[in-house]
Amino acid sequence: MKPPADAHEWASFEDPDEDRTWLFDLTFLTSRWSCVYGSSCQGVLTAPAPEREEGCCSYGAHLSGPEDAARVERAAGTLSDAEWQHRPRAAAAGPFRRRRGGLATRIVDGACIFLNRPGFDGGAGCALHRAAIARGITPMGLKPDVCWQLPLRREDTTDAATGHVTSTVTQWERRHWGGAGEEFAWWCTEAPEAFAGAKPVYLALAPELAALVGERPYTLLAAHLAARSGRRTPLPHPALRRRGQRRAAAGTDSR
Repeated sequence: MKPPADAHEWASFEDPDEDRTWLFDLTFLTSRWSCVYGSSCQGVLTAPAPEREEGCCSYGAHLSGPEDAARVERAAGTLSDAEWQHRPRAAAAGPFRRRRGGLATRIVDGACIFLNRPGFDGGAGCALHRAAIARGITPMGLKPDVCWQLPLRREDTTDAATGHVTSTVTQWERRHWGGAGEEFAWWCTEAPEAFAGAKPVYLALAPELAALVGERPYTLLAAHLAARSGRRTPLPHPALRRRGQRRAAAGTDSR
C-alpha cells in the first residue's frame, strides 16, 4: 500500500540540556529544497508574477520582538543609496510600521521597503540579503528573523501541567500564513521546481538550522541523518510524489 500523498517522516529526541523534546520533519530536512528566487519563483500574490521578482517579500516581514527590530534597524543604517533603493523613504518615515499589534517592515509600492525592484542599479532582491553576501557575512546577521528562517519553521508548545516543551521543526506551509495563504497562486514548499538543490536541506541550511534550534540539537540531528545515509532512502517530499502521480496519470491517459 502506498503512503498517503502528504506523508512525512519524523524523528524526535530529548534535548541534552533542557526539559525539551525536539521533533524534526525528516522528509523536508532531507529533501533537496532550495530557494528559487530570481529563477522559477512565482511569488506569493494571487496570480503568478515572476516578472515582479518579489519572492515572498510582497507583504513585508513581521519582527519577532525588540531584539529583532533593533538588529534590522542597525543593519539598515549601514546601507547606502547604491545598495538600497528605498533608503530615502525609510529615512523619511522609518523602515517599520505597527501592524497587528507588533512591528513589521513598511510596505512601499506594494512590497517590503527592503526589496530592491527590477531595474535598480544595485540589483533586484532584498537589500539586506544582497549587502550581507557582498560583505561576505551571513544574511542572518542583517535580515528579520522570519526572513532568514524561511522556509524553516519552529513551533514550541508547553505542557501546562509539567512545563515540558515540545519544539517542532518543519517547513512553512500555506496554512501558517492564515487565510491569506490559501490565496497564494504559488508556494515554494509545494512546487517541484524548488526541490532541485545540490544538498539536502539539513546541510544546505546548516547555519540557519543551528541558529534556530541550537548547536547541540543540530549536531545530534545531523549525526542521526549522517548515520542513516546510504542505509535508508528518505521518503520523497510530497511535492515530488504528487508530480510523479500526475505524470503517471498523464501516461495512463495517453494510452
